[in-house]
Amino acid sequence: MSTIRIPPVLRENTGGSRTVGVVGTTVAEALDDLFAKHPALRDRVTEEGELSRFINVYVNDRDVRYRDGLETAIGADDTIILLPAMAGGFR
Repeated sequence: MSTIRIPPVLRENTGGSRTVGVVGTTVAEALDDLFAKHPALRDRVTEEGELSRFINVYVNDRDVRYRDGLETAIGADDTIILLPAMAGGFR
């Protein structure tokens, strides 16, 4: 079973869990399993059925945008990281 690491800003939607075990052979399938377990996350992570442009997804510390996107293959020992983009700064 793969693991999805949940950032602090999204943990309220997982009952405070830092990680969630998921099944699937691709990132897309793993996210579908995550959303089935925690439906409120879908609205926080997707926009109009697509991954939000403000959410970065990594598999074992490698950005899926430079691999096969949400079709990136995953294995049972892989860790998927959801990382919301940070904005703002100091002038």
